Amino acid sequence: MGDRKTQNIGVSGQPPVDIPPALAPPQKPKRNKFAFACAILASMTSILLGYDIGVMSGAGIYIQRDLKISDLQLEILMGILNVYSLIGSAAAGRTSDWIGRRYTILLASVIFFMGALLMGFATDYAFLMVSRFVAGIGVGFALMIAPVYTAEISPASTRGSLASFPEVFINAGILLGYISNYGFSKLRLSLGWRFMLGVGAIPSVFLAVGVLAMPESPRWLVLQGRLGDARKVLDKTSNSKEEAQLRLGDIKEAAGIPPEWNDDVVKVPKRSRNDAVWKELLLHPTPVVRHILICGVGIHFFQQTSGIDAVVLYSPKIFEKAGITDDTDKLLATVAVGFVKTLFILVATFLLDRVGRRPLLLSSVGGMIASVATLGVALTVIDHSEKKASWVVALAIIMVLAYVATFSIGMGPITGVYSSEIFPLRLRAQGFSVGVAVNRVMSGVISMTFISLYKAITIGGAFFLFMGVAMIGWIFFYTLLPETQGKTLEEMQHLFGSFFKWRSAARELEKNRRVGGDGTGNGQIQMGTTNG
Repeated sequence: MGDRKTQNIGVSGQPPVDIPPALAPPQKPKRNKFAFACAILASMTSILLGYDIGVMSGAGIYIQRDLKISDLQLEILMGILNVYSLIGSAAAGRTSDWIGRRYTILLASVIFFMGALLMGFATDYAFLMVSRFVAGIGVGFALMIAPVYTAEISPASTRGSLASFPEVFINAGILLGYISNYGFSKLRLSLGWRFMLGVGAIPSVFLAVGVLAMPESPRWLVLQGRLGDARKVLDKTSNSKEEAQLRLGDIKEAAGIPPEWNDDVVKVPKRSRNDAVWKELLLHPTPVVRHILICGVGIHFFQQTSGIDAVVLYSPKIFEKAGITDDTDKLLATVAVGFVKTLFILVATFLLDRVGRRPLLLSSVGGMIASVATLGVALTVIDHSEKKASWVVALAIIMVLAYVATFSIGMGPITGVYSSEIFPLRLRAQGFSVGVAVNRVMSGVISMTFISLYKAITIGGAFFLFMGVAMIGWIFFYTLLPETQGKTLEEMQHLFGSFFKWRSAARELEKNRRVGGDGTGNGQIQMGTTNG
């Protein structure tokens, strides 16, 4: 009975019962502290974007007054960083394959440091636009590389919670930006907004120092033929020697390295050039890659078009429309938004590897639909009332907080987690960069048109529009996105390929996992193709 596990079922006087491993409840995996620390350091890159979003929501009020710019100029200034970040995102995929994930993170922090300093010393609108161009490139690098590195360094059992850390730090950055706005709002007008923007250089300094303590991604090391270095990193970031061996074997297979090659340095088989990768990803994708690309791009598209940047970036204007007129009160209300958003993203990190991606995502988007619809109703009532009833004002504020809470518990973190884990190794950097590019384009569109949008269709109408987009997103997620919880990065492709038959593929994967493995996800998978 060497292949069975003895378990006492707890009935007095009854002998122990032998339970096959496949039927025994899986043991809770240990958390690897080294992988946890690496994920935190890498994810701190995302604080750069968060701080900029948070600080611009308040600084924009004072910049408009000090520089005498129009609403259109303010919209462009607020959202243009997202467009500029496309340059960094486009360059980050190839750069990370060239110099490594670790030094790409360092490069992102250095570029943003320069951009933040330039914004702090800006003297006019044109100077500000140039400064935001520099900062935007750094943000683009950071957005692409942090989730990719975290997904590649994390064991499968905790990949969801660790890969959600970039979103955690985006929210932490937003909160810091809101607090900075409130703290510097009492300074002289021209000095206050410059301090608000310039302080953003401080987190990038700490990040640059922290990067020096990080190891390189084991997947990048394997692609360079440095198996010995990759083995050392995997030994530190895995929960057991067996898991480290399995992870190394998966990476070697994806990189085209024969499993019997175990020298510290090997010659990696010639890989496709970068243009061939783009052809495989965009021009001639297989059914599996096409499904993965649609899911990866779609989740980024709906994250932004559901209106989150409009709420976070323009929260002072939303609160003003709701009836709060004092600047200090508006900025204090935005701090409450930051606290709620950060609190619920922390809750999400504990649920991702327990509840799963799909249940959290669908519940999150459902909550967003309900809260943004109610917010639209409340703002419409306020718009059409001569006297603002206190209960309607309170309802509008509560719905803003409910919206960011429901976003943060699912849609926020899962976007980065999901899109960073589903692409095959050979396409991961470029595939994720496509998703980030779509994310930034749509964020830029929303950020640079929100004031014009609510002037055209009323502020309540704008949120009804976001509600409609979120409803379409919920249908998209329910129909096309498979559950990826607990799957190794190299198993993902078995769940994709047939848009409407992925559920049967998932059941087949789980069935073969139980037959060929130990019930914990660490066994061998015995299966044929499920590409449909």
